Amino acid sequence: MVVAMPNGAKHEGYQHLLVWRKAMDLAEQVYAAVRRFPSHERFALAAQMCRAVVSIPSNLAEGYGRGSLGDYRRHVGIANGSLLELETQIHLAKRIGYFETADADTLIRRTEEVGRMLAGLRKALTLRATTASRNIPDA
Repeated sequence: MVVAMPNGAKHEGYQHLLVWRKAMDLAEQVYAAVRRFPSHERFALAAQMCRAVVSIPSNLAEGYGRGSLGDYRRHVGIANGSLLELETQIHLAKRIGYFETADADTLIRRTEEVGRMLAGLRKALTLRATTASRNIPDA
């Protein structure tokens, strides 16, 4: 989505964020991985993992669209919580034999990468909010 800015410039929406794109890639990878789970897990661990992984890019998009830095930061935090939930579920799937060690390790590395990017985005948003509040003139 391209958004027209007040000065007439064009600005890409949340899809331009590398962290959103990486989270979408992670979602595709998790969906592909859980297809190999036993059929009785379709509505249990596999479904929970899919909900968690979908929540990550979804919260980035929702936070971006809210229009306030506070809401955006909060949604980045929610995305990070979903990421940690997914990471825990990957470890569990490995422990109960649904993932080979190499497959689980690959997914964990990808969650760690997205986690670092979320931390960087949250830090940048916090810095932007702090800078903006310092630039407000006293009444």
